Amino acid sequence: MTPKIITRFPPSPTGPLHIGNVRTALFNYLFAKQNGGDFIVRIEDTDKARSKKEYENEMLENLKWLGLKRYGELLHQSERIDIYKKYLQKLINENKAYISTETEGENREVVRFCNPNKSVKFEDLIRGVVEFDTTELKDFVIAKSIDEPLYHFVVVVDDFESDVTHVIRGEDHISNTPRQILIQEAIGASRPIYAHLPLILAQDRSKLSKRKHGESVSLNYYRNKGYSSGAIINYLALLGWNPGTEQEIFTLDELINVFDLTRVHKGGAIFDEKKLAWVNRKHFNIGKTRNQ
Repeated sequence: MTPKIITRFPPSPTGPLHIGNVRTALFNYLFAKQNGGDFIVRIEDTDKARSKKEYENEMLENLKWLGLKRYGELLHQSERIDIYKKYLQKLINENKAYISTETEGENREVVRFCNPNKSVKFEDLIRGVVEFDTTELKDFVIAKSIDEPLYHFVVVVDDFESDVTHVIRGEDHISNTPRQILIQEAIGASRPIYAHLPLILAQDRSKLSKRKHGESVSLNYYRNKGYSSGAIINYLALLGWNPGTEQEIFTLDELINVFDLTRVHKGGAIFDEKKLAWVNRKHFNIGKTRNQ
């Protein structure tokens, strides 16, 4: 029996919702919905110093505004520390991880993963076969302490416990995959299917980042300028993907029907606000026609 498709969107509430993260959420949503699956949302808020409740509330409101409805309860990593500790202790008991006293700066006891030093290969739905030699990773840290698990560890546990079948995320996460596969194997988790999306680029082909491009990287920037949710969804769907036809204007329901993850490009997609404005006008005109 084929397992039910489950995708996830795991934002960190450390700032406004990035336009690239919106596209990632959209592609996860489209893939889940067209396959009769579930789209779940979890909040990666283990960074207590930078995580803010107002950013979380803003993200959730924006997802609702866009029409990307999550399935089930909202998960918070900050509320799952006991679960992570159970898995950490199990790895330590099985000699798959160990407590190491680090002496850089002040002494502290971290948890390091026992790297089996092997080659890891996985099939990416967009990039084909990807292979890494994990030897260079050495025995990497998976927790600052038994009470402070780190990203690579908690994301594997969460995906496993939520039965996530497909991990659809930006290509900047490709280098994270070998660590996560090693952890999956160590805890006995099944491996999800991966699809790494091309980055969204600025006009100069640099990575779209707040440090370089300011507020224009956030969803709020375009929402406050009056762009409709339908136009933003439509335009972002076309960044790095095409339907294989001449059609450019889609509703969310139409995108669910035609979206094909295998048609996502490998190369980066340039964000062009002029094209977004054109799509927005098309949606506005369609709305006027329907209301007449």
